[in-house]
Amino acid sequence: MDILARVVESLNHSIIITFFVFSMMIIVDYINILTQGKIKESLVRSKRKQYIISSFLGVTPGCLGAFMSVSMYVHGIITFGALTACMIATSGDEAFVMLALFPKDAVILFSLLFVIGIVSGVIVDKIIRKMNIKVCKECELQEYHAEKTEKIFSRRPAPSLARISMILVFVLLLILNILGIFGPKEINTERFVFLSISGFMIFVSLFSSEHYLREHIIRHIIKRHIWKVFLWTLGALLFVNIIISMFNLETFIRSNMNLILVLSGIVGLIPESGPHLVFVTMYFKGLVPFSVLLTSSIVQDGHGMLPLFSYTIKDSLLMKVINLLIGLAVGSVFYIMGL
Repeated sequence: MDILARVVESLNHSIIITFFVFSMMIIVDYINILTQGKIKESLVRSKRKQYIISSFLGVTPGCLGAFMSVSMYVHGIITFGALTACMIATSGDEAFVMLALFPKDAVILFSLLFVIGIVSGVIVDKIIRKMNIKVCKECELQEYHAEKTEKIFSRRPAPSLARISMILVFVLLLILNILGIFGPKEINTERFVFLSISGFMIFVSLFSSEHYLREHIIRHIIKRHIWKVFLWTLGALLFVNIIISMFNLETFIRSNMNLILVLSGIVGLIPESGPHLVFVTMYFKGLVPFSVLLTSSIVQDGHGMLPLFSYTIKDSLLMKVINLLIGLAVGSVFYIMGL
């Protein structure tokens, strides 16, 4: 694949990821306002629910659950530990591949990740509090105003430029996907989700009140966040697809099999799905033990971490280091057990 093709591929993935993140932010905000903040209050009061829900969102195949968890974290709905639980539990797009190649082992792996995520989230939050580590400083001013009284729907929406532009964008994305030009092309769960969310975003564009559209979506989500998400995602994917892909990662891993477990954790730090497929494939072929696959799955989070980097680099790096330490520790235990 030449450089131009890699740039086009990175751009395509960046748009899709930004689309999902944008949609998740609006969905979380909609739910919070429609329930008058009750879901947020319930989760804030009960940390146990946070860890379970976040870890469950993580183990769902793909990156959508991770995007939703990041959005909830930015809204102050879940804690740093709960988001850590999600990132540990998630396997990104590799989850689909694993379900196709070795479904029984994949279900066992996902179950382990779910439990490890919950336990790790609880421990991480306790350590954060005990060591008085400040997290999400950049997110403190991102609470939406008037959540309990905001009128978000309008029976007669004004045909403003912002509204028309949003409708045209999402209708275009919907048509391009149906024609097989953009987005998920195979008829599967991912494409169904893409089409469903596109339909929901058209509904939001059509019937949101002018105030909600202007203040919440345009001035807050788009102007403050989404452009950063897109640039961070594009930059990371370009780096991975052009720079890292120039090196034969699989050959390097095979020639350093004695360090394979550590390598699986280090490669897991890369915020992209592709590199981790090496370990999935090697496990499927019987070249590496389950402990290596587990370590890789704990540390890596597909594209799930990319939106968080656009909000707070400090929290993102801290979470990556924590996940690496947890992945190596748990993976080493399984390796010593002969698994």
